[in-house]
Amino acid sequence: MKKPKSQRRSARQALHDSIHENKAVFAVYVTIRVLVIAILVLSVLEGKYENTYICVLTLVLLMLPSIVEKRLGIKLPTGLEITVLLFIFAAEILGELEAFFVRVPFWDTMLHTISGFIYAAVGFAMVDILNENKRVSFSMSPLFMAFVAFCFSMTIGVLWEFFEFGMDKVFHLDMQKDTIIHTITSVTLDPTWQNIPVTISGITDAAVNGQSLGLGGYLDIGLIDTMKDLFVNFIGAVVFSCIGYLDVKHRHSGKVTSMFIPQILDKPAEKDGNGEEKETESSEKNQEQ
Repeated sequence: MKKPKSQRRSARQALHDSIHENKAVFAVYVTIRVLVIAILVLSVLEGKYENTYICVLTLVLLMLPSIVEKRLGIKLPTGLEITVLLFIFAAEILGELEAFFVRVPFWDTMLHTISGFIYAAVGFAMVDILNENKRVSFSMSPLFMAFVAFCFSMTIGVLWEFFEFGMDKVFHLDMQKDTIIHTITSVTLDPTWQNIPVTISGITDAAVNGQSLGLGGYLDIGLIDTMKDLFVNFIGAVVFSCIGYLDVKHRHSGKVTSMFIPQILDKPAEKDGNGEEKETESSEKNQEQ
């Protein structure tokens, strides 16, 4: 069944208005999408089906901001939306396909810092939307909102590390990247079994089954990488929580904060048959009280 012309016309007008209001977001979205599609076609021609899957996943992820806006009835600021789009491209295409996680120093660290910032923004937005909802009978202080945003960001960060650990154990993907170290300390090395930590320093080589690995040190299997990721996630969460606290304290008065904190879209008031606005359930309850 085809949609009526009026609906199709209104949909096109809504799309045109959205593009006109967010030219920067639209330009970034189109550019990234064209690049991903080009890489997708190239991967298919070369028979790299794993890369094809990552490209398809990236195209789906790129649609998430617009889906969130429509489903939740919120407006994502330009700064936050562009950051999310660039983050997806940097993580999936540059990080995975172009191996930036291995080739570029601190690429993973940078992305985890940004993700901590984004997670906090999402957590703060959820609390802020709830706080602004007229149907909710309580109000949270700016400090408590910032604390919830911080906890939300750290929780997502921990869950992501659980996911990486699971992928490494089940599929042997090495998402928790190894680190070459030259000093280790362990109570397992204590021959007396008295829980005494023994330190070995100056390690220049390690061997497995009598064969040298030639790494120039000892191989830490993911612990340092995991703790580093959580630490930089912590930094990103603290930064945005502080920004969010100041924003709510002064009620969206800053230019920087308004670029990253989503806003609730005002819904038009419902009207009855006489063209008069209907009272909401919350207002009726308030009048009865």
